[in-house]
Amino acid sequence: MGDPKHALLSKDGDINIGGLFSIRSIELLPSFEFIQKPQLLSCSSVNLRDFRMAQIMIFAIEEINRSEQLLPNVSIGYKIYDSCGSRLSSMSATLALMNGQEFAAGDTCNRQSPIHAIIGETESSATVILSRTTGPFKIPVISHSATCECLSNRKDYPSFFRTIASDYHQSRALAYIVKYFGWSWVGAVNSDNDYGNNGMAIFLKTAQEEGICVEYSVKFYRTEPEQLQKVVDTMKRSTTKVVIAFLSRVEMVNLLEQLRIQNITGLQVIGVEAWTTAKSLITPNSFHVLGGSLGFAVRKINTDGFSDYVIKAFWDSAFPCSQAEGNSSQVKLNCRRYQDLLVLKNNNEDIPEQRYASNVYKAVYAVAHSLHSLLKCKKPEGCKKGLAIQPQQVVEALKKVNFTVKFGDHVWFDSTGATVAQYEVVNWQQNSDGSIQFKPVGYYDASLPPDQRFVVNTENIIWAGGQLEKPRSVCSESCPPGTRKAAQKGRPVCCYDCILCAEGEISNETDSNNCKQCPGEYWSNAEKNKCVLKAVEFLSFTEVMSIVLVFFSLFGVGLTVLVTILFYSKKDTPIVKANNSELSFLLLYSLTLCFLCSLTFIGRPTEWSCMLRHTAFGITFVLCISCVLGKTIVVLMAFKATFPGSNVMKWFGPVQQRLSVLAFTLIQVLICVIWLTIAPPFPHKNLEYYKEKIILECSLGSTTGFSAVLGYIGLLAVLCFILAFLARKLPDNFNEAKFITFSMLIFCAVWITFIPSYVSSPGKFTVAVEIFAILASSFGLLFCIFAPKCYIILFKPEQNTKQHMMGKIPQS
Repeated sequence: MGDPKHALLSKDGDINIGGLFSIRSIELLPSFEFIQKPQLLSCSSVNLRDFRMAQIMIFAIEEINRSEQLLPNVSIGYKIYDSCGSRLSSMSATLALMNGQEFAAGDTCNRQSPIHAIIGETESSATVILSRTTGPFKIPVISHSATCECLSNRKDYPSFFRTIASDYHQSRALAYIVKYFGWSWVGAVNSDNDYGNNGMAIFLKTAQEEGICVEYSVKFYRTEPEQLQKVVDTMKRSTTKVVIAFLSRVEMVNLLEQLRIQNITGLQVIGVEAWTTAKSLITPNSFHVLGGSLGFAVRKINTDGFSDYVIKAFWDSAFPCSQAEGNSSQVKLNCRRYQDLLVLKNNNEDIPEQRYASNVYKAVYAVAHSLHSLLKCKKPEGCKKGLAIQPQQVVEALKKVNFTVKFGDHVWFDSTGATVAQYEVVNWQQNSDGSIQFKPVGYYDASLPPDQRFVVNTENIIWAGGQLEKPRSVCSESCPPGTRKAAQKGRPVCCYDCILCAEGEISNETDSNNCKQCPGEYWSNAEKNKCVLKAVEFLSFTEVMSIVLVFFSLFGVGLTVLVTILFYSKKDTPIVKANNSELSFLLLYSLTLCFLCSLTFIGRPTEWSCMLRHTAFGITFVLCISCVLGKTIVVLMAFKATFPGSNVMKWFGPVQQRLSVLAFTLIQVLICVIWLTIAPPFPHKNLEYYKEKIILECSLGSTTGFSAVLGYIGLLAVLCFILAFLARKLPDNFNEAKFITFSMLIFCAVWITFIPSYVSSPGKFTVAVEIFAILASSFGLLFCIFAPKCYIILFKPEQNTKQHMMGKIPQS
C-alpha cells in the first residue's frame, strides 16, 4: 500500500497499451534503514536512445488513432514508465502497469489488467523479469530489442513476442564472419547477464563446429569493476588480434573506458547489435580503440513523419507543461518531473540513426492489428466497443497477425514469437572531418538460402588501426603442403606444429591433418607434396660396377681363348695330350661360355633374359664340372691301368668320356626344361626391400627348380672334389689331380660363400654377387687346371716330354 508510481508519459484511451523503457540510466536508491517510510526511487541522466523509443511509440499510437482503416472508432491510450535501467525500478514499473496507479485498502481485485499489452523492455535481463512477472496473467509483452535466445522458450515465456530476431542467428552469424575472414584464433568477452551469457554460449558452440578456437572467454557485469579489470588484463596478455564483444551497451561503455585508460589498441573488435551503432560510444578518444570495428546492426529504416513529429508535435502533446501559462515558478513546478527530458527538446540530430524505432513502430501496429481482429472491426460499422478483451485473447491474436507496415516491412511472428533475422554488417569509419560513421559493408538475412545469407564487401572495410589490409589472427601459421598438423599438448586444436610428412607420404593441401601414403610404385618427392614414380634399380651396363664386371668377364674370355690357342699350337706335346686333350678343349670351351653367361645377368631384366641367365648358368657350369669330373676319372683309371693285368681303360676310353660329359649335361638340361615348363623365372618389381625405389629383378619362379640346378652343380663339384682328393698322391711327376683338387676347393668355397652373400645383398648387388661368384669360380678353374700346364709349355719346355711326364728321367 505504498505511494503510487505514476507513468512518465501517459494518455487515456478506450484501450491502453503499456510501455517500459530505460529513459533514464542512473537510479538513486533511498535509505532503507527501516526507521521511516522509504521514499520513491528517483532516476537521472537521460538515455537518449530509449527516449526516442518512447517517442516512436507515441507517434505510432497517434497515427493509428487518426487512421480510418485500423481501429476506426477506438482510441488507444498509453502509459509509459521509466525503468531507469535497473531491475528494481523495472519490477516496480511492471507492477504499476499491471495494477494501475491507485489501489485503496479494501478494494477487491477485478482480475482485469488496466492495459492489454506492454511494449518493452530494452535489455534482455529486464525483459526476462517483465515476462516472468506478467506471464501468469497472460499479459502480452512485445520487445523491440531483447534478443536473448532464452526468451524463445515458449514454455517459460508463452506470452512474449519481439519485433527483432533472437540472438541464435546473431551468435551464429558472428562465427560465420570470423570464419569468412579466416580468423581461427579469437578472444571473447560478454556481459554477465541473460543477453551476454546465452549469446556467447551459442557463439562458442558454433565456433567449435566451424573450427574456430577461442583463446579466452571472459565476462563481467556493469556493477563489477574488479571483474572488469581482470577482463582487461586478460585481453592485454592475450595473443589474439580479434575480440568478439557480446556486450550490452552499458558494459561496452565501461570496457571502452578501461581500454582507453590502459591504451590497449590494435584489436579488431567484432560487435553485436546492442552497441555497434550506439551513438553514446562515440567520444573524442573512442575511435582510437574501436576504429575499424565490425559488427551486426538492426537495419536502419526511415519511418516517414517521425522526424517532423519529434521536432514539432511531440513536445506539445506529451509535455503540456512546456506551454503552461502563468509565471515561471508555476511552469517549473509542473515540469519538475520532466526537467531531465526538457533539455533534449532541441537535440534531434540522432533521429536518422534510430535503428530500433521501426521495431517499436511495428510492435505497436502488431497490437493494433490484433485488437482490430478481436473487436471485429469493419469499415462501415467500426469496432464493437462493448466487447471485454482479455490479455490472453490478445496473445492468441498476436500469433496470427500478418501485415505490412507503410515502409514495406512484412510483420509476422514465428513459433518462438520472434521475427526473421535481418542484420546489416557495419564498419566504424572516420570521415575526413573527423566524425565517425557506421558504414554498411554487408548484410545477413536468415530468410535467404544458406549459401546466400551472408554477404560482405571486403573492399569497403577499414580495419583496426586504420589499416587497409585485413589483420591476421591465428594461433599457428598454416602448414604448407608437404607437412601435416600436429596438435600441441594441452592447447586448442588451432595451436599446432607443422610436421614434415614421412618418407613415402605426401600432403598436397594447406593445413592437412594427415599425410597420405603414396601408391605402391610411387614415392614422395623431396618437398613431400607430390607422389612421383619410384626410381627403378637394376644392374645396367652403364654403371661403373657393371663395367668392371664386364671387363673381367671379357678378360676371362680372352685368357681362355689364349690358353686354347696355346694348347692347340702344342696339341701334340705330352702335357696337352695328358688326361685326354679333348676334355681339355671342351673344358676351355665351357669356361668361355661360363665367362660369357655372366653378361646375361647385366641389363634390364626381361622375360627372355631371366630364363636365359639362369639356364645358361646352370648348363654351362654342369658342362664345365662334367669335363673336370671326366679328367679326374681318367687320372684314377690311368693309375689302375698301370697294374699288371688291368684292363680298366677300355671301360673309360674317349667315347665313354664324351658320353659321360653328355649324360651329366643332359640331366641338367632336363632339370632346366622342367623348371621352365612349370614355373620359369620372370622379371619382378620388388617393392619390399627398398621403400623409396623399385628393384627390378628376376624372380626365380620356382625356388625348387633353382635349388635343383644349384644342387646338381654342387653334387658334381663335391663328387669331383672327392675323386680328385683321392688321386692327389698318385705317383706321377705331373699329377693333374692335385690341381683339380685345388680348383674344386676354390669352386666349392666360392659357391658356399655365395649363398649367404646372395641372400643378404640388396638390390642390384644381389646380381653383382652372383656374377662375381661365376667369374671367381671360372677363374679358379682356369688358373688351377691350366696355369701349371701353360707355365711348363712357355717357361719349362724341357719338362714337356713323355719321359719327364712318366717320371723316367735318369738322375745325374
